[in-house]
Amino acid sequence: MRRRLISSLVAAAVAFAGMTVGSATAQPQTAPAASGPPAATGQGPGTGSPTSVRLCPDRSDAGRAFCMAMIRTDLPARPTLLPGQQPEGLKPLDIQSAYELPLFGGAGRRVAIVVANDYPTAEQDLAVYRRQFHLPPCTTANGCFRKVYSTGVKPGTVDPIWTLESAIDMQAVSASCPGCSISLVEAPTAFILSSLLPAVDVASNLPGVVAVNGSWAIAEQPGEPSVDFHFRPGLVYTFASGDVGGVPVYPSVSPDVTSVGGTKLSRAFNLRGWTESAWGGGGGGCSLYEPLPAFQQGFAPCATRGTPDISAVADPDTGFAVYDSTPGNPTVGWQVAGGTSVAAPLVAGMYTLAGRPGPGDRPNTYPYAHPGSFHDIVTGCAGTHCAIPGYDLATGLGTPRGLRGLRR
Repeated sequence: MRRRLISSLVAAAVAFAGMTVGSATAQPQTAPAASGPPAATGQGPGTGSPTSVRLCPDRSDAGRAFCMAMIRTDLPARPTLLPGQQPEGLKPLDIQSAYELPLFGGAGRRVAIVVANDYPTAEQDLAVYRRQFHLPPCTTANGCFRKVYSTGVKPGTVDPIWTLESAIDMQAVSASCPGCSISLVEAPTAFILSSLLPAVDVASNLPGVVAVNGSWAIAEQPGEPSVDFHFRPGLVYTFASGDVGGVPVYPSVSPDVTSVGGTKLSRAFNLRGWTESAWGGGGGGCSLYEPLPAFQQGFAPCATRGTPDISAVADPDTGFAVYDSTPGNPTVGWQVAGGTSVAAPLVAGMYTLAGRPGPGDRPNTYPYAHPGSFHDIVTGCAGTHCAIPGYDLATGLGTPRGLRGLRR
């Protein structure tokens, strides 16, 4: 399957104005069986080896971005939970424990999440998630939640795949920064030039926004540096590094964004209480077209921009609990999500929890000034890139150890 994914993405490297992208048709894939210490709290054993599916299907039409969401298929979705019952997957307290995050903070700061199409049950599903884990309400009424139509007009399409992507993004931000406000910025389509990147501009102009997250990408294209202007100084931009083991994608490779890779996260009998390794599906590598930024010199083993910068949990085997009730979704209810679609919004919430960047800063440079503030991942591989001490093309500098590495 990975060979097909890589071949499709390489074939897509044509002129940016005529972008094409290929990814594997959503077929269940068998993930490596978990080993070592017990899995994270709330994760059930399933019925055998964990299996997962990548949600976004094959795209051959020019310029359409694909999402990075994955869902466990060996754990059936639960439309409802019995009193006292917990969903499978990592929960907010797990995320806060694993990455040493404060339980409070983020008030008055906003994360904007850019997605394609409409998510009609967004606010209701967010309320179910936050109520389940005893997080403060985030509603339109209290000003915490806002849905924004990037063109001023409600998108005419409801795509269950993108609603699940949106649910993952909003709920991951809630897990890493329960006090953060959330804006869901809906672009009318998944076309990157005409729809998603203009929606990034809208998100960047929203009052109170600290971070803008995108859990979508397209294959690298020669003209991509010409559209990096969408990512301005003074704001955090987190983008998923991809789920195509060891292949870099855009916008993650932009030198003006934080590229977020993926790990496998499990409980362990050690001082931290957790263990992490590189996730085999994580994207990354040396960019085909973006130059090596100054902040990566001496870190990335590339002559061009290297990705990812940092990482967080993404392996669906040790995945994240998420809730989506959109009608028509074949997996309605509580389920276990993975992909760098989980990692990127988790990091967006962490950055926002850390504070506002300086007005002229590029916050993706902050981790390189504080490499010791990350859990250095030294095991596992993503494609041909393996984790080693220090920076690597599988997990970047590692995963956050508190918030110091996400501040100036």
